[in-house]
Amino acid sequence: MERIITYHIDETFQNQTILKFLKKKRYTDKAIIALKKTPEGILLNDVWAYVNQKISSGDILTIKLSETESSEKIVPEKLDIDIVYEDEDILVVNKPWNMPVHPSQNHYSGTLANGIAYYFASQSKPFIFRCVNRLDRDTTGLTILCKHQLASGILSNMVSERLIKRTYLAICTDDGTLPENGTINAPIARKEGSTIERTVDYEKGEAATTHFKRLLHLPDKQISLIQLRLETGRTHQIRVHMSSIGHPLIGDDLYGGNCTLIDRQALHSYSLKFTHPITLEEMSFEQDLPEDMKHCLLDFSPT
Repeated sequence: MERIITYHIDETFQNQTILKFLKKKRYTDKAIIALKKTPEGILLNDVWAYVNQKISSGDILTIKLSETESSEKIVPEKLDIDIVYEDEDILVVNKPWNMPVHPSQNHYSGTLANGIAYYFASQSKPFIFRCVNRLDRDTTGLTILCKHQLASGILSNMVSERLIKRTYLAICTDDGTLPENGTINAPIARKEGSTIERTVDYEKGEAATTHFKRLLHLPDKQISLIQLRLETGRTHQIRVHMSSIGHPLIGDDLYGGNCTLIDRQALHSYSLKFTHPITLEEMSFEQDLPEDMKHCLLDFSPT
């Protein structure tokens, strides 16, 4: 993979160093170190440059990203992958249910990573799998993948700074007692004795905040469609939080959900909004509910 990024310097950055300019563009230390090691990784007016050199209005700064390796332990596998968006830096994928994001112990195939590895191998392109917002195996919807280290580093920092707006749709158990909206502030930790399950733990847990809003209540089925917005991204956060207030997601047998209406937790990554890591364009994506969740709601769709 080779990605060339060209910047036309204006008076805003007059007399600043290349390093300061790159930092303003959110380049990570790791990415800058990689550029220093790349032959002609940084060019100022077509001349190989050092990061401590100063730039002037009218200069042209050229950045060359070069990656030749692929993820060694991810075997390319031809899978049906729904790519919603792709450019030179990122992909946005609509992940189906029953598909882990990446291989794990005793589960080396059938993952999103395997499918993406095949997608790039079929184009004879190297690719290291970098997923920004990982989803549980049975959670559907939008997730961001990065094509190079720079995009990955910038977007990962944006996640930490809560600059990527993630909205989910879920169906939860509701006997009529779920409020119209609310916020759950409850720290989450690994449940003692389990490698998978998480729990609310006010002593050992990491801070976690989930905002929810009820969109539709079906009293005959005792379920509600809810919209959720995360401020943090803890493992199983939505599932744990909704269970903790007595309204587990349907299909979520790990956290007490009723499994008669659907075969997996009814959770869907519906919307992603973020600033593009390289172009700085405002990006916005939405993905409608999958058919199994629609069926639970008599084909209801949010507007």
